[in-house]
Amino acid sequence: MMAPATRARVEANEIKKGDVLAVARFAGAAAARQAALLLPNASFVNEMVINIDFEVGDDAIDITARVSSPGAENLAPSALAAAGVSALTIYDMCKAVDRSMVVTHLRVR
Repeated sequence: MMAPATRARVEANEIKKGDVLAVARFAGAAAARQAALLLPNASFVNEMVINIDFEVGDDAIDITARVSSPGAENLAPSALAAAGVSALTIYDMCKAVDRSMVVTHLRVR
């Protein structure tokens, strides 16, 4: 969640640090690949497909991370890592213009 003015700046690519959503997508994908190093119950997977989508609302950016791999089980930790790190990246890149941002509702569906 963020101020509407911050969201507008993200959409217009007016954040000084660069293209917020592109960087957040890259960081989230990197986190998904490293989840097994961070989380004890995450599976190490050599090949995975990672999709990170953003839905920009009036005062929030919803992040959906999907991770798949043939034959792999328990990919939820990788998807959670992807979504969480994407959100933290958005916060980090926008904090100079909006310190009131809040990361909420990290969950598996």
